[in-house]
Amino acid sequence: MPVYFYWGDDDYQIAQAVKKLIETNVDPLWRDFNYVKINATGDLEVMDGLNQAVTSPFGMGNRLTWLADTAIAQRCSEPLLAELERTFNCLPPNSYILFTASNKPDGRAKSTKLLQKHSQILEFSLIPPWKTDAIAQIVKQSAAEIGLNLSTDGIDLLVDAIGNDTRRLNMELQKLQLSHYGNKKPLTAKEISPLVQASAHNSLQLASAIRSANVSQALSLVSELLRNNEVGLRICATLVGQFRTWLWIKLMQESGERDDKAIAEAAEVGNPKRVYFLKQEVQGLNSQKLMRSLSILLGLEADLKHGKDETATLQTAIIELCQAMAK
Repeated sequence: MPVYFYWGDDDYQIAQAVKKLIETNVDPLWRDFNYVKINATGDLEVMDGLNQAVTSPFGMGNRLTWLADTAIAQRCSEPLLAELERTFNCLPPNSYILFTASNKPDGRAKSTKLLQKHSQILEFSLIPPWKTDAIAQIVKQSAAEIGLNLSTDGIDLLVDAIGNDTRRLNMELQKLQLSHYGNKKPLTAKEISPLVQASAHNSLQLASAIRSANVSQALSLVSELLRNNEVGLRICATLVGQFRTWLWIKLMQESGERDDKAIAEAAEVGNPKRVYFLKQEVQGLNSQKLMRSLSILLGLEADLKHGKDETATLQTAIIELCQAMAK
């Protein structure tokens, strides 16, 4: 299939997939003639890319036209929709089109239905930091792809140290591969810890500090996160996910549910064994406090999306959250 649509907020994974597509389809000797990247934010830029894509490649190999940051799967004018359909039907077999976007395609849009018919659509979204089971699976899979054997505690250490940062995960695994070259035994946490610097501060630690109503620690953590270029909305999303999980755990407990599998299913926790530890975390809390906290977090999300000062808005919300947990 000569048409691809990559979407998601994991820029590193998208960049790697694009690199692989270029290496697979474009002859390096003819790359200057047969590969082009267009910042396709408007209809005119998309039209230009489509016109180039229907041109047969020069010399050896295939042509690849990359239309980056496109919004065609969100909104698409009728003239552009007609041009898309015409291009897809007339595309030479040795010419490829790649669309990339950060937002999920709108399933109701005619352009999305057209893309579903003619293209291969792949998602590259960051795993939420609180979904440690899914992150652990990515660590295990990525290590296996480069022939690196990791022990269970080694995987757990990398999950804690790196989180959902796929770019850093790739760099750290390559470093471990070099240091472990020729050794077939699984790398343990004890062997990994001197080589991989654990991030001292992350959004889940911030959630724990808020849960404990530790204002000074929480403010210190959020300041460190911002200094490390963590995005305010991403911090907020992590906190929303964590507090939502805690709320579900508490609501199930208060309803009298004792089956960890049922609690895990309601709270969307992948590993039922993790429920035991979540129960420990919500001891001393009640559902009213957690619901109040979620209300504050939703207000924080709205303020950040409306462009309010990131640092001041986060600090104010953190103080309110700690106060809500202390009452």
